[in-house]
Amino acid sequence: MALTKLKIKKGDRVKVIAGKELNKEGKVFMVFPAKSRIMIEKLNLIKRHTKPTQKQQHGGIVEKEASIHMSNVMLICPKCSKPTRVGYKILEGGDKMRVCKKCEEVID
Repeated sequence: MALTKLKIKKGDRVKVIAGKELNKEGKVFMVFPAKSRIMIEKLNLIKRHTKPTQKQQHGGIVEKEASIHMSNVMLICPKCSKPTRVGYKILEGGDKMRVCKKCEEVID
C-alpha cells in the first residue's frame, strides 16, 4: 500500500465535518498515513472491555479514542480560526509550505 501525502499533521487543530462527532473541534495527536486516518484528543471515544493482566491488575471498561478518517475533518487555520481546505505554495527558498485557502496565509 502506497503512502499518501497528508495535509493534516500531528498538533493541528481540526473540526469534524461528518459522523457522530459532527461540529466538534480538537487537536490531532496521532496520524496513520497508510490508512489515511487520524486520532483526535477526547473525540470519537469508544469503550474497550479488558481482562485483568499482570500489568493492569483491574479489568473493566476502558474508554479511549478511536481513529477518524481524514476526509471527515477540516483543518482550522491558526490565523483566521476558520475551517479551511489546505493548499501548497512554494516559497522563494524552494520550501513547500501549507497554505490556508481562505486567507492565503502560510500555516506552518
